[in-house]
Amino acid sequence: MEKSRSGIGGAIEENTLAILDASEATKHTRDADDDRIAFLEAVRATSLLPENKAPPTFKMCEAVFKILRFGKSLELITTSYQLLNELDRQFPRVYMTNSEGSSMSPELVVLQEAWTPFVLGTDISDSEKSTANDLTGGLFDPHGLHLLLQGLAEASDVADFQASDTKVLRDMLLFHYLVSVLEGDFGPRNQMYKEASVVKQSEAIDTALTTALLHFGRITSTATLKLMVMVMELDSSKKYADMQGHTTRADGVRTPLAEIIQDELTYDKNILLPFLQVFKDSKWKLEIIVQFFWKYISKPSVRTRRSNGPAVDATFSGVLKCISNSSSTKSITKKISAHAIQLLLAHGFQAFLLLSTKQPPLEGLPDSKEQVAGGSLVETCKNLISIFNCLRTLDEELEISSCAKEALFVAATILSKKL
Repeated sequence: MEKSRSGIGGAIEENTLAILDASEATKHTRDADDDRIAFLEAVRATSLLPENKAPPTFKMCEAVFKILRFGKSLELITTSYQLLNELDRQFPRVYMTNSEGSSMSPELVVLQEAWTPFVLGTDISDSEKSTANDLTGGLFDPHGLHLLLQGLAEASDVADFQASDTKVLRDMLLFHYLVSVLEGDFGPRNQMYKEASVVKQSEAIDTALTTALLHFGRITSTATLKLMVMVMELDSSKKYADMQGHTTRADGVRTPLAEIIQDELTYDKNILLPFLQVFKDSKWKLEIIVQFFWKYISKPSVRTRRSNGPAVDATFSGVLKCISNSSSTKSITKKISAHAIQLLLAHGFQAFLLLSTKQPPLEGLPDSKEQVAGGSLVETCKNLISIFNCLRTLDEELEISSCAKEALFVAATILSKKL
């Protein structure tokens, strides 16, 4: 039976790849592009139609990815991008077994032989790595991913780039796809770890292209935020594992991303407002704001890396309580500008309210909202208003920002209904 399936898969691969002319691999003529479109439709028909749904072979996936990475036309780029995402949803590389209605614990399934757009492992030869930037290779190593990110950053700084150039759009979609692959790999692994821990305790302007650039510019931003959140979740899981004694020296040491972001916000105040406006993940936004404040609040004691809990109330409510009197407010304004304090408090309060309305996660996990939000709603509202009163006392000409006014209005409304 296995031999029969292998034979069928080989025949499908041979028939679909035959559509692509190997001699046209680096050419972008109309005929060559038509062949590529026909190939993509053939892959869709053999792998995604209800009557077929045969997993694509390694070479078929590789060929589709090459079309995305090196395609020149808008049709090729978007079609290959959509097809890759649909294939990943239909045939995931990493997933958890469904345990609904079963007494058995879910298991993590990793398809080691599945195709991936990344060159993985530390034992990859130099010749294999060199193909990562070759038209015949197409895979990404860490350096290739760095170059892609660098190119996107440079493109975002150019205000008058040619909208008719598909390279920017292609790179945006390529980056978004790579992030979705990482997300699909990381999500099940991290969820499995969390569940196991509980058990143990994104010259002429072409209208279509311009519209696509605007749309995919947004999803590139979303993909970037997803990548940041994934890294911070990984940092959180590693920290939790470290506290439980599950890590070794082989796991290495790295500065957590939240701390890196905090340092960037400290040294470049111009990016504070844009960052707070676009970073939508309430849990991690609040975590970064709390860490930002605690950097300038004196710590009463030093804890070891495997302490069972923080020495102070390291939550948003704890921060507000610490700086809600005139002396502490005066002290913190010497280190952080009143304008920055307003932004941090307003966005922090917004994130606090959003977290307060959500259901708490599984008990014992390292990302509990109580570890970041903490405190009662009434107490938090009182302390927020108290801090702004202290800021006004220190500077009678202080102009309260619009977002801060909204936060104060909401806090006062909540108090009027609670008291």
